[in-house]
Amino acid sequence: MKTILKHICLLTLIIFILSGSSFSFASSKGIKWYTYKQGVELSKIEGGKIFLYFYADWCTYCKKMEKETFNDDSVVSYLNDNFIPIKVNSDRDIKTALDFGVKGLPSSWFIEENGERISNLPGFIAADILLNILKYINTDSYKEMPFRKFMQNM
Repeated sequence: MKTILKHICLLTLIIFILSGSSFSFASSKGIKWYTYKQGVELSKIEGGKIFLYFYADWCTYCKKMEKETFNDDSVVSYLNDNFIPIKVNSDRDIKTALDFGVKGLPSSWFIEENGERISNLPGFIAADILLNILKYINTDSYKEMPFRKFMQNM
């Protein structure tokens, strides 16, 4: 009886450990979004360009972008490694949306380490296109050449 009880306890412990590790793996997958305030502070302290994404819960193309673009492994990895990703619900943070002149959703902004606004892209952006734009911005190629030329050089 003691042997069976030990096996049950051991099996329960193993299942608990394995489920806990898979849970932490699943929860760490994805873009590490910051609030606007957190992201701006982090950029000031650590440096780094900001990717600012405006959305709303009712926005169909925002949902599509989150489901497709922001679930692409390459986009997730590149954003997490090279940018400070900030996600702003434009219905809840109206002031920030107005400050950036957001008129339609989704709307994506790229911001320098010093807070200077580089550019914005309104509307849905497919994963492959966003990845190339992220590389264009991150490498400062936007300072030297138009995006079309950057794409020809890739």
